[in-house]
Amino acid sequence: MYRFKAIFLSRDGVRFYICRDFLENTMAKNFVAELAWRGMLHDVMPGTEEHLLTGMQAAYVGIDPTADSLHIGHLVGVMMLRHFQLAGHKPLALVGGATGMIGDPSGKSSERNLLNEDTLRHNENAIKGQLSKFLDFTSKDSNAAVLVNNYNWMKDVTFLDFIRDIGKHITVNYMMAKDSVKKRLSADAKEGMSFTEFTYQLVQGYDFLHLFREFGCTLQMGGSDQWGNITTGTELIRRIDGGKGYALTCPLITKADGTKFGKTESGNIWLDPERTSPYKFYQYWLNTSDEDAEKYIKIFTFLSKPEIDALVERHKEAPHSRELQRTLAEEVTLTVHSKTDLENAQKASTILFGKSTGEDLKQLNETTFLEVFEGVPQAELPIAELEQGLDMIAALAAKTRFLSSNGEARRELKQNSIAVNKDKVTEDYVITREDLINNRFVLLQKGRRNYFILSFR
Repeated sequence: MYRFKAIFLSRDGVRFYICRDFLENTMAKNFVAELAWRGMLHDVMPGTEEHLLTGMQAAYVGIDPTADSLHIGHLVGVMMLRHFQLAGHKPLALVGGATGMIGDPSGKSSERNLLNEDTLRHNENAIKGQLSKFLDFTSKDSNAAVLVNNYNWMKDVTFLDFIRDIGKHITVNYMMAKDSVKKRLSADAKEGMSFTEFTYQLVQGYDFLHLFREFGCTLQMGGSDQWGNITTGTELIRRIDGGKGYALTCPLITKADGTKFGKTESGNIWLDPERTSPYKFYQYWLNTSDEDAEKYIKIFTFLSKPEIDALVERHKEAPHSRELQRTLAEEVTLTVHSKTDLENAQKASTILFGKSTGEDLKQLNETTFLEVFEGVPQAELPIAELEQGLDMIAALAAKTRFLSSNGEARRELKQNSIAVNKDKVTEDYVITREDLINNRFVLLQKGRRNYFILSFR
């Protein structure tokens, strides 16, 4: 326990106390101020900042377990938990096993698919592994992170128990006043709201009450669309236990061009490398606009304010160098994946336009190779073509139609504009098994940016 040495302070006319040992022993940061300069603060209940400065507190963020991987849309909440732990507090990551069986109406126009228990347990284990890259679950310190699943305390609660012990404390009028409910019940809504979804805020509110009782959790955090659900929890804590709960939300992240953050034409950007390769993950951040990169580097990295301010200034002086985007991509990829994954993604990123070699190509795995050359035309040939070797004229024209005729193939070869796996070749070059990338591919190239893939089966 902290020895409470009260320090009388006045801040904006508000008097409050700070535990001196908390500040000295943990080198604690002002968590709310940290979120504010990073652009991660939307709404905060009055008194929250002062409450967090009195000593170590516990807070939680709920995580949707409907997939066995987080995507970058989850990262804001995860980063909030990490900053909370860095500030000396105890983060609780709540996997919504029970609420995942219901579906949260906030910001949605229809009900979600419901999951069975086996799927939820599998997803929970996978998500914990990813969270471990951000949160310290193994520390012996009192602020070690904890993963909880609300299915564990909800599964044995009967319907009659719930409406008797919880439901009676919140009026229908109170629940109907929530924006998430009003939106679904408005005249413009295409679908109504089921009773299951209507009760969601009560279930989430009960989570807060349970964590308040079990962990002394006094703060719930989430996206700005969660404010109504979070404040229902604070009401339950007040009305049932006579306690005090706090609420804090972050803005919903958007892109400068109006498109949805974390989405591409192929779908979500996942943290699982099997769903989104480290190369594509790195590329997503590398390709952000200047405006978005300046915002994202505050939210998704742990760089300090002086570091970011200096980086932004250098970028403004030489935007063509894209130092801001490169730093953002490096920092996030290194946190989510590994140093090796980052280095491989960087190497792959230079292959199209950098001075790469055939050896660089052969270091790419098949998935990354196909992603780097996504959209490049291909021709499939039998592997037997390589038994005696495939001559260049056939490879360029007759067998593939990469070039329109044998004559064009000869001209390009004489002009030294043809490369095999990034190495220039002449007309007498013969393609063999030694040229295969991942025992399957050969990359042909005319000039700097005209590529063609031979795929052998």
